[in-house]
Amino acid sequence: MICVLFAVLTALSNASASVLQRRAASEAPADGAFRLSLFAYLVRRRIWLAGIGMVAAAALFQATALATGPVALVQPIFIIELPLALLIAGLLFRVSLPPRTWVAVAAVTAGLAVALAAAAPSGGVDRASNQLWVLALIATGGFEAVLLVSAVRAHGEPRAALLGLAAACGYALTAALMKQAMASLADGPGAFFTTWQLYATAAAGVGSLFLLQNALQAGTLVASQPMLTIGDALISACYGGLLFAEDIRFGWWLAAQVLGLIAIAAGYIELARSPLASGQGVAPAEAEAGGESADRLERTTAS
Repeated sequence: MICVLFAVLTALSNASASVLQRRAASEAPADGAFRLSLFAYLVRRRIWLAGIGMVAAAALFQATALATGPVALVQPIFIIELPLALLIAGLLFRVSLPPRTWVAVAAVTAGLAVALAAAAPSGGVDRASNQLWVLALIATGGFEAVLLVSAVRAHGEPRAALLGLAAACGYALTAALMKQAMASLADGPGAFFTTWQLYATAAAGVGSLFLLQNALQAGTLVASQPMLTIGDALISACYGGLLFAEDIRFGWWLAAQVLGLIAIAAGYIELARSPLASGQGVAPAEAEAGGESADRLERTTAS
C-alpha cells in the first residue's frame, strides 16, 4: 500500500533530521546558547540545513500517508523512528551498536509487523462529521485532564510515563486532524485553508511537543518512551475507528496484537538504555547529538 511506503519514509526522514540537527547543534559554540548567534551559526551549517530539509520532507510524507491510508495503519509505523535514529546515529558517529541494541531493534520491528498483521487496519472514510469531532475532542480533553492532574501529583518515573502518554494522545489527535485537513484539498485550496482542522493540527502539535519535553525532563526514556510509542499507536487506532470508521480485527487476533505490543515495549525499554540513547560511548562533542536523537525528538509533524 502506498500509505505504508510514505509512513516508512516519514519515520526515516524524522530519524535522519533528529540526528543531523543534533550533530550540528552539538558542534555549536557553547556561548551561543539561548542567543540568536546560535541560529546564525546553524543556518551556515549544511548538515543542519539538511536536517531542516528532512523535517519538511517528513511533513509532506506524513500528510501523503494519512491522505492515502487509515490512521490506525499509518501512525503505528512511526514506531520504527527511534530504532532508525539510533542506527543512523551509530553510522554518523561511527559507533558500533552492542548486540543487545540490535536484538532490541529486531524485537521492535518484528513486534510491529505482528501487531499490524493481526490488526489489519483497513477501510474507513476521509472525513468525520462535526458531531463525531465534538465527541472525540470532549473525550480527548477529559483523558488529557486526568493524565495531567495525575502527573502533577506524581514524581519521577511515574510523572514521565503519564506525560509521555499525554503527549502520545496529543500526537494521535494531531494525525487525525491532519487526515481530515488533507481530505479538504479535494474541494480546492480555499476549502483547505478555511477548514478548522488545519489550524487545530498546528495547535495540537505544539501542545504535544510541550508535553513531550516535560515528559523527558521528568524522568528517563525508559519510563516515557514506551508510553509515548505504544500510546500513540493505540490511541490512533481509537481515533481511526471513532472518527473515520476504520476496521480493526478483534477476537482471537487480539492475542497476537498483545504479543506484538509486548515485543515493542521490551525493545523500546532496551533501546532507551542503549549507549547512544544515554549519550555514552560517543565523543564529547557528539554526546548531546546521540542522546537527543534517541529521545525521539518528536516534532509537530510526527505522530
